[in-house]
Amino acid sequence: MPPKARITKEMIVEEAFQIARTQGADKITARGIARRLKCSTQPVLYYFATVEEIKEAVYQRADAYHTRFLLGAEGDGMLGIGLRYVRFAAEERNLFHLLFQPGAFSGASLNDLVSSEELNPIIQALRQETGVTEDAAREIFSTLFVFVHGYASLLANNEMKLEEDQLELSLKKVFLGAVYAEKERENEENL
Repeated sequence: MPPKARITKEMIVEEAFQIARTQGADKITARGIARRLKCSTQPVLYYFATVEEIKEAVYQRADAYHTRFLLGAEGDGMLGIGLRYVRFAAEERNLFHLLFQPGAFSGASLNDLVSSEELNPIIQALRQETGVTEDAAREIFSTLFVFVHGYASLLANNEMKLEEDQLELSLKKVFLGAVYAEKERENEENL
């Protein structure tokens, strides 16, 4: 029976994730991971043929972490999700860069992003919260996303200070305005 592996694939991904989190994804190297695991590069390269494969696994790990971060406390609706999205950018700048910065949306339109199947649970929650149609919920989400992502990008790229009270007030205004505009549009269409 061969000896049990001392270094696992999960250990490698976790160390690479911590490097991405603290230093940035561009700092992920086989040698750096091996140093953190106190081993040679051989186990790292046994599980991953290239550093790009490691970065893809780290991206998946960061995406799952981001999703858990966003969902946070249940029952606080879109306002809570928006606040946590911005808080993530402020608290996890390197992971935000990995997930959402240069090239993250290359070739996609805003409509493509809003039409994504991955957003269906959020769109359905938004429909329940506001009582609007699915199309209206997607329009509301589009408005919220542009505002929240812009705010988050300012924080992540400029190391600005997060002022949660101001953010919450602004986010409420954007949310209520978007809901009002969509309900008015629906009312006009029903006349």
